[in-house]
Amino acid sequence: MPNTFEGTDFITIRDKTREELEIVMDKARQMEQYRNVGTDSARGHLMGTLFFEPSTRTRISFQAAMKRLGGDTVGFPSPEGSSVQKGETLADTLRTVSQYVDILVLRHPSEGSAKLAAELLDIPVMNGGDGSANHPTQTLLDLYTIRKELGKIDGKTITLAGDLRYSRTTRSLARALTRFDVELILNSPEQLKMKEDLLVELEEKGLSPKETNDLESSTAEADLIYATRIQKERFPDISEYKKVAHAYEIDKDLLEKNGEPLLLHPLPRVNEINTDVDDMDNTVFFNQAGNGVPVRMALISLLLDLPGR
Repeated sequence: MPNTFEGTDFITIRDKTREELEIVMDKARQMEQYRNVGTDSARGHLMGTLFFEPSTRTRISFQAAMKRLGGDTVGFPSPEGSSVQKGETLADTLRTVSQYVDILVLRHPSEGSAKLAAELLDIPVMNGGDGSANHPTQTLLDLYTIRKELGKIDGKTITLAGDLRYSRTTRSLARALTRFDVELILNSPEQLKMKEDLLVELEEKGLSPKETNDLESSTAEADLIYATRIQKERFPDISEYKKVAHAYEIDKDLLEKNGEPLLLHPLPRVNEINTDVDDMDNTVFFNQAGNGVPVRMALISLLLDLPGR
């Protein structure tokens, strides 16, 4: 079967079919064998990592993925110290760095930045997060984790909890879940409800979420809870953030008395998940973060059409 990913970009979940998502997940499962020992399929290849926003898991797991494939990375973890501080435009930075590398991952606070990069450059571009719009590689590892832990995605009831207005991880995941047969519950404070445009999009694709702010019931009904922090950095008005900063907390008691659903979180967590859940078998968000390595190995391998081993 020809590799339909070769030379393409990975910018948004919107344009990916279920078949394409499953191709990446199946490839990630193959990559598990090289997760710790590595391979040499990307030897001689360079990946550019341009991170205009703070990141721990996304940046390091992309770097780890490329190195496990036998390649290397160049780039910066923040714009400080780069020519951006001298006033260089994003477009010029992208064009310049593309002269040095074979593939690029971009994380930027502006929505549409990754799309711009894809339009400007002749090398594959991967979106490491753009504003509150998209975080498609996080969605890939979220889907992979759900399938790995629950055996399948179809037939499951999934609760997205927390900041559903500004969280790009929940927006991307909700879009991806329209490709599967799931029940979706949206749990959030009123001020952080999912935006109407996305709700309309989900409805048009046949997914009719249930909206609630009752954490107890949405926990009891779920096979899986995908929790997110309240994202202070996304609020235009800090006073509005303070109103919802401690809107909910998931703890061991809540999970135990409601059937112990699987608990995922894109991290970092702040105060929305109590540390007393950390020793529970159904708490898998650190494994979830670890799954970013084989998933991103798979995506890089497909986009560069690297030889198998």
